[in-house]
Amino acid sequence: MKFTDGYWLMREGVSAAYPAEILDASAGPGALTLRAPVVHVRHRGDLLKGPMLTFECTAPAPDVVGVKITHFAGGGDRGPHFPLDTAPPETSGELGDEYASLTSGALTVRFKRGDAAWRMEAVAGGKVLTSTSAKSTAYLTSPEGTFLREQLDLSVGAHVYGLGERFGPLVKNGQTVDVWNADGGTASEQAYKNVPFVLTDDGYGIFVAHPGHVSFEVASENVSRLQFSVQGESLEYYVIYGPTPKDVLRKYTALTGRPPRLPDWSFGLWLSTSFTTSYDEDTVTSFIDGMAERDIPLSVFHFDCFWMKEFQWCDFTWDSRTFPDPAGMLKRLKDRGLKICLWINPYIAQASPLFEEGKARGYLLKRPDGSVWQWDHWQPGLAIVDFTNPGARDWYREKLAALLDMGVDCFKTDFGERIPLDVAWYDGSDPERMHNYYAQLYNEAVFDLLRERRGEGEAIVFARSATAGGQKFPVHWGGDCESTFSAMAENLRGGLSLGMSGFGYWSHDIGGFEGTPDPELFKRWTAFGLLSSHSRLHGSQSYRVPWAFDEEAVDVLRHFTRLKERLMPYLREVAREAHEEGLPMMRAMVLEFPDDPTCAHLERQYMLGADLLVAPVFTASGDVTYYVPEGEWTHVLSGAKVTGPRWVTENHDVMSLPLLARPGAVLP
Repeated sequence: MKFTDGYWLMREGVSAAYPAEILDASAGPGALTLRAPVVHVRHRGDLLKGPMLTFECTAPAPDVVGVKITHFAGGGDRGPHFPLDTAPPETSGELGDEYASLTSGALTVRFKRGDAAWRMEAVAGGKVLTSTSAKSTAYLTSPEGTFLREQLDLSVGAHVYGLGERFGPLVKNGQTVDVWNADGGTASEQAYKNVPFVLTDDGYGIFVAHPGHVSFEVASENVSRLQFSVQGESLEYYVIYGPTPKDVLRKYTALTGRPPRLPDWSFGLWLSTSFTTSYDEDTVTSFIDGMAERDIPLSVFHFDCFWMKEFQWCDFTWDSRTFPDPAGMLKRLKDRGLKICLWINPYIAQASPLFEEGKARGYLLKRPDGSVWQWDHWQPGLAIVDFTNPGARDWYREKLAALLDMGVDCFKTDFGERIPLDVAWYDGSDPERMHNYYAQLYNEAVFDLLRERRGEGEAIVFARSATAGGQKFPVHWGGDCESTFSAMAENLRGGLSLGMSGFGYWSHDIGGFEGTPDPELFKRWTAFGLLSSHSRLHGSQSYRVPWAFDEEAVDVLRHFTRLKERLMPYLREVAREAHEEGLPMMRAMVLEFPDDPTCAHLERQYMLGADLLVAPVFTASGDVTYYVPEGEWTHVLSGAKVTGPRWVTENHDVMSLPLLARPGAVLP
C-alpha cells in the first residue's frame, strides 16, 4: 500500500507522524523498551502532545531480534497469532551513550540516542545489514484508517525473495505484494499461499508477525527500501540474520516450524480422476490397468470432487450411483499396492445432509447477527466450517476418520482462501487476522488426524492454501493453471518462491489443469513434474493418462517415473534436509550459489537438492538455454561434461532435459 505521492508529497488525505528521538529507554533480560515522541523535546511543552511510539525489542532465538512498534496499546487482542518455537538466548538490553541495543547471538539491533536524526540499525558480521532513518518508521492516518509502516534500507544490489507462492518474477524488487490469500489461479498477482516473510541475498530475512493483511512495497514506493505496513495500532516483525540465505531459512523455519518427514510412497507417481470428467470404478480400474500394462509405476490414486454427489460437497459420503461398493473398491485398489487420496474442502453445501447438523450444533461460521454465513459461489448455499470451535474441528475430523477406516490414506485439502470478513468466529478471533490463518487451522486439523491415525512420518495432505507456518502440514501444490508453456513457467516461479518462504515440499498439476495440453507440452511437463518433490497427473475437463496423448507420451512418463525411482536414495537425503533444516527440496539457484551474481534472477531452472541442476524445457522444439555455475558438471542422462560458469543452449528430445550433477556429487 502506497502512502506517498512521489518523494515530496503524501497521498491526498494521508498524514504521517515519525519517531524523532528516544525520550525514555529501559533494558532488561532479553528485552529493550524505548519510547519515542514524534517531535524533538526542547521544553516541557513538547511533552504535552502526541503521538508517541513505543518500541519493544525481544530475542526469541539466537540471531533473531523482534521489534514491536505500538501507538495505542489499549485495543483488545482477539488473535489469532502465529505460534513460534522460541529458544531465547541469554542476553540483555544495553543502554549506552550512543546506542540503545539488544544483541541476540551475532545480531544486534541498535537505536541511535541523542539529538541526531532517528536511526535504527541491524548489525551483524561487522556490517550494517539494514537500517531505518528519519521518516522510515511512521504512524499514518488515511481515509482507509490508521496504519503502522516500516521501511528498511536495501543495499545496492540486494535482492528480495519469498512472500509465499507468487507466480510473477522470482525477485520481488519493484513489486507491490499484498499478503492476502485469494483463489486467483497462477496467472495473476494473487496467491493461494501468502507468507509475510522475505529472504534477501544480503545476509538477513524479515518476518512480519501479522497473520492478516500485510502490504509490502519492495523497492517500489521507495525504490531503495523494503516497506511493509499493517492497519491498526501495532506492528511486529523479526530480523533474522544468516549470513547465507540457507542460514536465514534454517533460522526462520526453526522459529515458525519445520516440515515433517513424509512417507516414501508419497514421492512416487500420483494419478487422478481429474475434476469434471466422467468416472466410476470401471474408469478408475481401466486407468490403473493401463498404467500396469504399460509398465508405469503408480503409487497413489486420487479421487477428485465427484466421489461425492453433486451439490453436497462436502458430505463425506460416496455417491452410490457411481461407486456402489466403495469399501470393496478401495480394498481392490489397495490389494494392488496403491495408496488412496480423496478430495475434500472445508465447506458444507446447503444440500449436504451435514448442513442442518452443523447448523444445529453451531459448527458453521456465523454472521455477527448469529445466522450462518452463506453464499452461492462454488456450491449453492455454501457454509464454512468454523475450526476455531473445538467441537466443529472434532466433528469434521470424525467424518474423515470414517473414511480412513474404510481404507483412505490421505486427503487433498482443497480451497480455504475465500474466507469472509463479515463474520463472528466462535473464539472471537479478528476476521481480518483469521482470513489467511484459516488455511492453517484447516490443514492442521486434517494433517494431525492423519498423523494420529497413520503414525509419524506417514501423514500427508495435498493442500492449496497456506500462510506462515503452513510448511508443517505438507504437501502443497500450485493450484489452478492453464495447459500452456507459460503456465508451466508460472508454476515453477511459484514453487521456487514458496521454497524461499520456508516450504520444503511442493507439487503442481502435470500438463496443466484448465484445458487439455497438446502432446508436446504434456511430455515436457512430465519431465518437470517427475523432477519435482511430488508428482501428480491431474486435470480439469480432461484425463491425464499418457495414452490419451500418444504412445510417445507413455514412453516419456515411464522413463521419468523410473528415473525418479532410481534417484530416490538421493531424494530421501534431500527430504531429510527439508525436515531437519527447513531447506526446500526444489531450490532457487541463488540459494545454492548466493555468491554468483548470475544466479540472483534465475527462475527457469533450479536445484533439486544441493547436487542436481534441472532446467525444464519450455518449448515444443526442445530448445533450452540455461546457466551452469562454476566447475565441471555432468549430464546425468548422457554423461556429457559441461564446464561453467557459462550459459549453454541445447536441444533436447522429449526423453531428455538438462539434468546436471554438480561437481563432486555422488548419485545413485
